[in-house]
Amino acid sequence: MRYKYKSISSNGRESEGLYVGDSESGLINMLRERKELIISIERDVQSEAQIEIFKKRVKKKDLALFCRQFYTMISAGLGIVPCLEILVSQTQNKTFKNAIADTYEEVQKGLTLSESMKKHNNVFPTILISMVEAGEVSGNLDTIMLRMAEHFEKENKIENKVKSSMVYPAVLAVVTVAVVIFMLVFIMPTFVGMFEGSGTELPGLTQMLINMSNSLKTYWYIYTAVIVAIVFGISMYKKTKEGTRFFDSMKLRLPIVKGTSTMLATSRFTRTLSTLMSSGIPLIQAMEVVSRVVNNSIIEERLISGIENIRKGVSLSRTVKDVGIFPPMVDSMIRIGEESGSLDNMLYKTADFYDEEVETSMQKLTSMIEPLMIVVMGLLIGFIVIAMYLPMFDMMKTVQ
Repeated sequence: MRYKYKSISSNGRESEGLYVGDSESGLINMLRERKELIISIERDVQSEAQIEIFKKRVKKKDLALFCRQFYTMISAGLGIVPCLEILVSQTQNKTFKNAIADTYEEVQKGLTLSESMKKHNNVFPTILISMVEAGEVSGNLDTIMLRMAEHFEKENKIENKVKSSMVYPAVLAVVTVAVVIFMLVFIMPTFVGMFEGSGTELPGLTQMLINMSNSLKTYWYIYTAVIVAIVFGISMYKKTKEGTRFFDSMKLRLPIVKGTSTMLATSRFTRTLSTLMSSGIPLIQAMEVVSRVVNNSIIEERLISGIENIRKGVSLSRTVKDVGIFPPMVDSMIRIGEESGSLDNMLYKTADFYDEEVETSMQKLTSMIEPLMIVVMGLLIGFIVIAMYLPMFDMMKTVQ
């Protein structure tokens, strides 16, 4: 995401700039660290849209492979610079390749790996940068890279399950629309001549479909332009702050997707927090990172509010409960972890449990959507067929 901002420095100078990162909170934290007063922050949606058309996305699979290969080379005794050099030559994704190449050059100039990655925080996720920074301080960069490889592999597995579950319903929806358009544009006109020749008055249903058929054939370019404009408008609105909030809110409210969305957020929250805390990152810093990777602005806002409560001495289990989104089991498991001193382990087990729940939830969702789509498809086609044959019944009555 790209943000335009204006701020005033400690010496009173007004400045403006462009920030590229995962969320607005990252920019706010950066400006606070610089002790700058924020005047305005605005998301650069137009610039993002232009970039996204040509830019290839860095996927979880790419990040998992990067971390796995980095771990293998580091544990074999190679230094960071040779590792990056090899990874530049092996990476296929152009966007990722360029980011690694720039990181390689920055490290050669004397910057640390985490500092170099921060310059490409639109490619390297916040969690990876924070973990690498912790690994550099503790001297366990190889262990950190292994944990991050496992983390991104599991994230990729969950994403693939969600996508694969939605493939069949999506294909069915496209086929339904294609069949309806085909029947209206190509099949319906063959009946029109016969209806007109009979001289019988057409039923309202049939006349409506004939009008739709003629309209589609005559003004198809207008319908296409309207559909493209609507899709483009929705995609642009989703990139705005208000649009992001609206769609994120719908994910947590609509009954058909609420359960799956909540479980996905729970799995991501517990796994990320477990990974960060097991690597020695303090709770406050870990929560700041987690709030930016849950992929839901509503949950992010509530977690940021919760961080302030933790600073005041409120326990993590109570804070998570007050967020009011995660299932009751989560705060119960966290409380047990706090009492037993094995919080990271409890979070990891909770994440594993909700990974399985996500898969079950997706199967249930798919099993609900598939028959519903088939029924809708059958009703639409049945409606068209009945409308085409109604005049024939009238013609048969006239002949008799």
